[in-house]
Amino acid sequence: MTEYEFRVLTFPRDMSRSEVRQAITDQAEYGHWELARSRLYLGGARKVWLRRRIIRVRRTA
Repeated sequence: MTEYEFRVLTFPRDMSRSEVRQAITDQAEYGHWELARSRLYLGGARKVWLRRRIIRVRRTA
């Protein structure tokens, strides 16, 4: 079973679409995050959920 960790980013309404895209792209490239969900609220604020897989290392004794 695959487990994920999540990070939620919130962007104010005055931030441009290109700035939001660049911030998400930076997270994806350097933090190995992928876009899980994106939501645009009525006032113009954006909330983005990013996820990445948790890799468990098995110990051998």
